[in-house]
Amino acid sequence: MPTSDNPTASNPTVAPYGSWRSPITADAIVAEAVGLGQVAIDGDAVLWTESRPSEGGRSVIMRMTPDGSVVEVNPRPYNARTRVHEYGGGAWLAADGAVWFSNFDDQRIYRVYAGGRPGAITPNAPLRYADAVLDSLRHRLICVREDHTDPDRIVNTIAAIPSNGIGAQTVLASGWDFVAAPRLSPNGGTLAWLSWNHPDMPWDGTQLWTADVRSDGALGQATPVAGGAGVSVFQPEWSPDGILHYVSDQTGWWNLYRHGPNGPEALHPDDAEYARPQWIFGARTYGFAGNGSIVCAVNRRGQWSLNLLNPDDEQLSELDVPASEMGRGDLAVSGRTAVVLAGAAERPLSVLRVDLSNGYWDTLRQSSAASVDPDSLSPAQTIEFPSNEGRPAYALYYAPRNAEFVAPDGAQPPLLVISHGGPTGAAAGALDLSIQYWTTRGFAVVDVNYGGSVGYGREYRQLLNGNWGVVDVDDCANAALHLVHQGLADGSRLAIRGVSAGGYTTLAALTFRNVFSAGASYYGISDLEALATDTHKFESRYLDRLIAPYPEGADTYRRRSPIHHVASLSCPIILLQGLDDRIVPPNQAEMMFNAVQSKGIPCAYLPFPGEQHGFRRAENIKRALEAELYFYSQVFGFQLADTIEPVEIANL
Repeated sequence: MPTSDNPTASNPTVAPYGSWRSPITADAIVAEAVGLGQVAIDGDAVLWTESRPSEGGRSVIMRMTPDGSVVEVNPRPYNARTRVHEYGGGAWLAADGAVWFSNFDDQRIYRVYAGGRPGAITPNAPLRYADAVLDSLRHRLICVREDHTDPDRIVNTIAAIPSNGIGAQTVLASGWDFVAAPRLSPNGGTLAWLSWNHPDMPWDGTQLWTADVRSDGALGQATPVAGGAGVSVFQPEWSPDGILHYVSDQTGWWNLYRHGPNGPEALHPDDAEYARPQWIFGARTYGFAGNGSIVCAVNRRGQWSLNLLNPDDEQLSELDVPASEMGRGDLAVSGRTAVVLAGAAERPLSVLRVDLSNGYWDTLRQSSAASVDPDSLSPAQTIEFPSNEGRPAYALYYAPRNAEFVAPDGAQPPLLVISHGGPTGAAAGALDLSIQYWTTRGFAVVDVNYGGSVGYGREYRQLLNGNWGVVDVDDCANAALHLVHQGLADGSRLAIRGVSAGGYTTLAALTFRNVFSAGASYYGISDLEALATDTHKFESRYLDRLIAPYPEGADTYRRRSPIHHVASLSCPIILLQGLDDRIVPPNQAEMMFNAVQSKGIPCAYLPFPGEQHGFRRAENIKRALEAELYFYSQVFGFQLADTIEPVEIANL
C-alpha cells in the first residue's frame, strides 16, 4: 500500500494542497535539463546524444575521451536526428574515429572526424537513413533507407551507402513494408536483419533473416532464422565469435536466444522482459563483454535492472547499478566496460559507465543538473490495484511532498493521473522533475501501466488489442478510485493528463467515464477515423489491432472517438498541440476544442508553431507546463504560489 510522506522541516507552513511554493520551477526544468539518448563506445571514447531544449531541441552527439574531456561531434547548426518512421532513433554511427550522422534539416548523412567539419556523403534527395553499421571491408554503410520520392508510396529497404560518399547507393534487401537492425557478422560474410509487414507492428510479429554477402557486395539467398506471425524478434546481434543472438517473445516473454546448429537456444528462460518495444531504431538491451558474458537489461514487472549472463551455465547475476529505469534501450558494451542510459527513483536518467571487472560505476552525464532538497522529492512507489473483471493493473504512485509545507488536517490532495504514450509503452520510474513539479506543489500523481503496457509479458501487452479506449480508460479510472478509497486523493479533484496516445486515453476517459473533473491532452487523438486515414506509414495500420481493421470497423472507430461524443463530456479540458505534428495532425486538437467550446464547457487550446510530435523547445516546454498548472488552479480553485502567465479559458 502506498504511503503519504510528510515534510520533515521543523516548522512547515500549513497551506492547501496545490498552493505550496515549489523549489522546482518550469525555468529550472528546461534550463538545466537535456534529453539523453543513443550511447556508443568507439575505441577508448564514449559517445552519447543530448537533446537540448535550450537550443530548440537540437540533438548533439557528445564524445568523451579517457582524460575526461568532452566535445561536441556535430557543431551548430547540425542536428543529429533522423525522421525514418518519424520517431527516428539510430541517427548516428561511431566507428574507427569517425562519426556518420543523419542531419535533421535535410536528412542527409554527414561524416565527421574529431575536430573536423561535417561533410555530406549522401545526395540532396527525398531519402532518409537510420540504424547503420560499418562494412569496413567494402568501405560502405549498411543501413535502413526510407525513400519518399513518391509520398503516396514510401519504400523502406536495407541499402548500402559508400562511406566516403563516392559511388552509387545500392539496395541489398527489399520487399517488406518495414526493415530494421541490419547487423554484419564479425568477418563481414553474413548480414542479419529484421522485417515485418502491415498490419503488424514490430512488437506483434517480426521475421529475422540472414543472407551471405557475396564477393560483389550483393546478398545471396535470404534465409528466415526466427520470428514470424505472432512472434516478436528484437535486436539481432553477432557475438565476437560470430554466433547470431537475438531476443524473442516466442514463450510470451522477450527472452535471449542464440542461433545454434540445431536452431534457437534459450540462454536463460525467464518470466521477464529482455527487450523494449521497437518504437525507435538502434535500441539495444544487451551486449557482449570481453570475458564471454552478456550484459543485459531485464524488466521484471516494470522494474529494470542491469545484469551479467553467463551463456554457458545460464547463470544471471544482477549488477549493483542504479538502473530501475533503462531509458529507451540504450546500452553499449566493449571489453570490460558497459555504458548505459539508466536512472532510479532517486536519480534522473544518466549516462553511466560500468567497470564490469569490479562493478564500479560512475556518472558521465545526467539529464538534469537541478539540485533539489531530497526531503522535497517524492520517490516512485510501485502499486498493484484491481481493475475491471478482477484482473490486476499496475502503476507508479507519487505522494505530495515538500519539506517546507504541510496540508491542513483532514485535507486530501488533488490527484493527477498520467496515461503514458504509445500506447505500447510504459511509465518510467527514474527521477523526473516534471513529475516532482506537481508533487512539490501538493499534487498526488499516479503514472498508470494500464493493460497493453510493456514489462509484464505478451499476454498483458495484448490486453489492448481490440480494446484501446476501453481497457486503458478502465485502468486509469480504477487507479484514481483506488487511491481515493485509500484516502490518498480527493475524489472531487481528479485530473487526467496524457501525451499522444495517452492524450487519446485522456480524452476518452473524460468523455466515456464519470470519474475525472479535469484533463489535459498533449497532441492527443480525438478522432480515430481521421487518424486511420491521415497518419504516417509506420503507424498507418497500428489501429487495425488496437481498434479494428479499417474501413470495415468504421462504426467501432466512431464509437470510440471522443469527438463524436462530446455531449457526454462535462468537465474542463486543456489541449496543447504542435502545429508541425505529422503523427497526430493539429486538426485533432482543433476539432475537439471547437466541439467542447461550442458546448459551453470550460476549455483552453494552446497551439505551438514549429513543434512536432513532442515539444523540444525550452520556451514551449515551460509554457505548456505552467499553462497546465494555471488551468488546474482555476478549475480546482486553489491559489498559485507562482506568478504565471494566464491562459485564456473559454466558458470559464
